[in-house]
Amino acid sequence: MSPQDSPYPDSGEIGTGGAYAFAPPRTRERYWLYSLLFAFTLVTTCMVGAVMQNDFERNVPFELERSLELWGFFWRHPAALLQGLPYSLTLLLILLAHEFGHYLASTFHQVDSSLPYFLPSPILGTFGAFIRIRSPIYSRRALFDIGIAGPLAGFVFLLPALAVGIAFSKVIPGIAHQGSQHFGVPVLQWLLEHAIFPGAASADIYLHPVARAAWVGMFATAMNLLPIGQLDGGHILYSFFPSRHRAVSRAACILMLPLGIFWPAWFVWAIILWLLGGRHPVICDATELGAVRRQLGWLALAIFILCFTYQPLADGGL
Repeated sequence: MSPQDSPYPDSGEIGTGGAYAFAPPRTRERYWLYSLLFAFTLVTTCMVGAVMQNDFERNVPFELERSLELWGFFWRHPAALLQGLPYSLTLLLILLAHEFGHYLASTFHQVDSSLPYFLPSPILGTFGAFIRIRSPIYSRRALFDIGIAGPLAGFVFLLPALAVGIAFSKVIPGIAHQGSQHFGVPVLQWLLEHAIFPGAASADIYLHPVARAAWVGMFATAMNLLPIGQLDGGHILYSFFPSRHRAVSRAACILMLPLGIFWPAWFVWAIILWLLGGRHPVICDATELGAVRRQLGWLALAIFILCFTYQPLADGGL
């Protein structure tokens, strides 16, 4: 997920061009917390992945409810979690790449940030991850670089994972319409499915757990690239159009409401992002971003379009 909002402390000296003359003091890291959250997320994603793998081998649709019911079984038979490693490691690698993209860009611009906090969840194994920005960002270029580095880094790992996962998938007529959850098909998935399985409908392709992990990565990438608040897309928007950030954030929230017809969770996200979407720390910097960053901005828009689906789940929500 995107860097989180936090009060900006008065630390470091500002040099010309909006850069630090001296690096801001680093906050003492809580490595035990990072490690604990990552370990819990590894376990929860392995639990979900093991159920996915078992269902995939038996040619039955994956059920979120069944993954919750089997938690007691995994507690008694922890070795069964090994089946979930393909899904778990693929998803965690995509999330790690995303968050370390933010982290390394922050380090390059001498902005103090935390290591990734992972969020375990019984639903698909994780609610994602995030880093905290703990010092001011003084230039629009630094804001842009930090905001876009996550989605770009995650996409570099997401794309081959999706391609390999679809290659290991199989065609079972009508499989997508069976079970209680119907997963949406982003544009990128549709393109790769038609390249690897020409003539097969998306509804007939049973995704391998590795491809499903990439699907979760696409969902997280698209959500973070929404041009709202302090999401990655909001940072990119602000770096280009500071004066229009609030208006565009509000408009994007309003446009999410009709999507609630297809996926009720859009209503919830619209309300949450409306309450938080207008807030962004002011950056007084008139420096132009330059041609390369403008091109990367268009690339971020293309990634958003490729990863977005208006109906992530047909029944229930994340």
